[in-house]
Amino acid sequence: MKLIDSLAHIIKSLTLEEKMLLEEKIKTEINENLSVKSSEVLASSANNNDLEEWTNKLQRWLERHPRNIPILSDYGVRRSGIYEED
Repeated sequence: MKLIDSLAHIIKSLTLEEKMLLEEKIKTEINENLSVKSSEVLASSANNNDLEEWTNKLQRWLERHPRNIPILSDYGVRRSGIYEED
């Protein structure tokens, strides 16, 4: 609260020209923040497109492989079935 009160006191003490400069500065900061958020959304959208493309490539890769390969047994997928224990 003290910070807000101090800022309000400072703003009240500004000349009209200084208030106009402050207003322009605030508008610029807001626009820059909005631009950053917009670019983050676009980057996120691009990542989603990359993810979708990767998913499609993986699906096509899977479809190229035969489906009649025997399934591993329970032992075959256990760690002890894959690695020799010391």
